[in-house]
Amino acid sequence: MKNIIEELKAEIIKNADERTRSSGERFFKEPVKLRGLKSAQVNLIAREFYRRLPDKNKANVLDLCEELWRSGYLEEAGIACIWSYNIRQDYAPEDFEVFGRWVNKYVTNWASCDTLCNHTIGTFIEKYPSFLEDLKKWALSDNRWVKRASAVSLIIPARRGKFLKYIFEIADMLHADPDDMVQKGYGWMLKAASQAHQQEVFNYVMKRKATMPRTSLRYAIEKMPADLKAKAMAR
Repeated sequence: MKNIIEELKAEIIKNADERTRSSGERFFKEPVKLRGLKSAQVNLIAREFYRRLPDKNKANVLDLCEELWRSGYLEEAGIACIWSYNIRQDYAPEDFEVFGRWVNKYVTNWASCDTLCNHTIGTFIEKYPSFLEDLKKWALSDNRWVKRASAVSLIIPARRGKFLKYIFEIADMLHADPDDMVQKGYGWMLKAASQAHQQEVFNYVMKRKATMPRTSLRYAIEKMPADLKAKAMAR
């Protein structure tokens, strides 16, 4: 199983492009390790090598994902996110500890945070909603990415109209956070919730707009009609 990771990394390096790497760095404020592949290439390599895995047992796949995360490269992290989502039918409650460790230990940028949380963790939460309470604990973390994860893990469920109570509770917990990555994260969560609960999210924003960071506010109302946007943005 180790050999396939070595082959995968060799394939990534073979397809790496310096111009793509330099261009990709401009999307991040923080330092990020990039090989220099476009997303479509990463997705293709992820699919091909997952197909070649001799053993797709969940434990084996999670071990391989861990090794990919350890590389520190964005491309390998992206493949780890895809593979951990591929085994979603086998998720069990104990997997939350694994996913939480990845967020705490390996996530160092918004791209890895959002890819892992939107799909793997969001799907897990839909399957085991009792772990919503754990997301609230994440919102109290000192780690900016863990705090962002508490919100962006609910993006997909929010679009489906789920977990509105917890969405508002987490937004309240993150309300005054000075970190723009956290502000954008919970604003995005509210925007997603507004697709199914526009009036409720609008009411929520109107009650808090005097103290809500403008970044979060703009994200939250982005999908709303112009008249509601105007009311929300009015001083």
